[in-house]
Amino acid sequence: MITDPIGDLLARIRNGQLRGTAKIKSPNSRLRVSLLDVLQQEGYIRGYAEVEFKESGRKELEIELKYHEGRPAIRELKRVSTPGRRVYTSVKELKPHRQGLGVSIVSTPQGVMTDSTAREKNVGGEVLCQVF
Repeated sequence: MITDPIGDLLARIRNGQLRGTAKIKSPNSRLRVSLLDVLQQEGYIRGYAEVEFKESGRKELEIELKYHEGRPAIRELKRVSTPGRRVYTSVKELKPHRQGLGVSIVSTPQGVMTDSTAREKNVGGEVLCQVF
């Protein structure tokens, strides 16, 4: 059983990029899918697909990692809010990550989105992770 599914997904992405693999696998969940949607929209991963195993009926996510000239597209992937310490931020306190070069991913009542989208929609929420 995984106690921190987002932390597990980020660790799998980090480890896959350190090894230089093209694809990695991760268990499926709605939160992981919405997080991967944001990473794909921002251009940090190529894409992902849901794969179902016929014998067990279990679904997994197959994630295609992105590289540029042999280097990973994601330089830094940091978990902010953990199960033991949740970090909530209002719109006024939501600052750009790395002077706007990076992205903070926020879980809001309107869904999972980037910090810039959250500021446009004027909503705050839980800061899940930061990507650079």
